[in-house]
Amino acid sequence: MNTKASTVRQPSPWVLPAVLTLVLISFLAAVFLGIVDIPARDVLSALTGSGSPEARSIILDIRLPRIVTGILAGVQFALAGLLLQTITRNPLADPSLMGVSQGATLTVTMFLLFTVYLANPDSHSVNELPIAWLPPAGMVGGMIAGGIIYLLAFRLDLSPIRITLCGIAVGAVMHALAIGLIAGWGSARIEIILEWMSGSFYARTWDHALFLLPFTVVGFAMLPLIYRPLVLLRFDAAVARSFGLSYRRQFSLVLLLSCALAASAVGAVGPIVFVGLIVPHLARFLAGRHFPLVLPLTIVLGAVIVTLGDLIGRLAGGAEEIPIGVVTAVTGVPVLLALLRKIP
Repeated sequence: MNTKASTVRQPSPWVLPAVLTLVLISFLAAVFLGIVDIPARDVLSALTGSGSPEARSIILDIRLPRIVTGILAGVQFALAGLLLQTITRNPLADPSLMGVSQGATLTVTMFLLFTVYLANPDSHSVNELPIAWLPPAGMVGGMIAGGIIYLLAFRLDLSPIRITLCGIAVGAVMHALAIGLIAGWGSARIEIILEWMSGSFYARTWDHALFLLPFTVVGFAMLPLIYRPLVLLRFDAAVARSFGLSYRRQFSLVLLLSCALAASAVGAVGPIVFVGLIVPHLARFLAGRHFPLVLPLTIVLGAVIVTLGDLIGRLAGGAEEIPIGVVTAVTGVPVLLALLRKIP
């Protein structure tokens, strides 16, 4: 009898159904609860297209778009974090450590600076800002940051841990540049940037959800293709190559996918911290290191964490809602500290 194998904790058969049930509960809670108290009967009527115009507007034009946008962003952040942690073999890797979030912040800041401030220095109205262009601007910056990391990684033949350190350095430079631009901009014109940098679903519309949807669909479609390479990329390059894996090509593909998922999510909702870091570890804990179950649990938990975090921010903040980035930061710190105690 293999005693080592017998000590490996097997996942409970109810884990995935329980988490899927939690997704449904969190979704319904986010739909039915909010700053404006709407009776459940009116919410159901609005969902079927009837009911009062006010209820339909709140449910169909405000709550549902931000919930769907949050679910898609949460899935992308969590999946990007899992992919980065796997290929770098670094349990603390996430989009911010790879410079993706900072790259998106820099390009969003530059975009608003050149399109609003330099074009119309006397503008003080948030409504005049070209908010619809923020998601693609942020995504471009995130992809540029990922591209820099990729070039440095393979030009210098860096190890996974050095790739992470390189990402931290590139991210620090981009973040410093963004803060420098914001500091010299003027306090009357940076409200939307500060809100975006905190990570927020405020005023998110169906356009944001439609922007994220193709990236989520492509990410799901790629999972069956990268599953076996992803399993092998958990090992050293020499071990992976001994199984016939084209290490550099598969590493590049997974890195590109993770950067695209993270960059598009950051562009749409801002850098939401700790989701890409914590969710994969929660999935591994529930899956008992049963890797085939880690992927679906990461996807589902990403949706749950973001949906509940946004709901907490809405209910706790009242009219001045708390950005979800603040909620995930506050709740993620204790989890991170517990995680650090278990990482050798």
